[in-house]
Amino acid sequence: MVYGMRLLPAEEVAEVGEAPVVLKNGNAARVTMHILEGSREEIEAQLRQSIDAFFDFYPEI
Repeated sequence: MVYGMRLLPAEEVAEVGEAPVVLKNGNAARVTMHILEGSREEIEAQLRQSIDAFFDFYPEI
């Protein structure tokens, strides 16, 4: 699992794209970036939902 977070003022963000990832075998992949907005509680709920979805896709982990 690759996960990262960076806090930036919303009014300073012009565009969000994909982030490149290079795998040990030399292949390239991209990680989709997301913008989360709301109160602290709303953002925490969105993060928990994203993590839960990951484990739904990969229950063997």
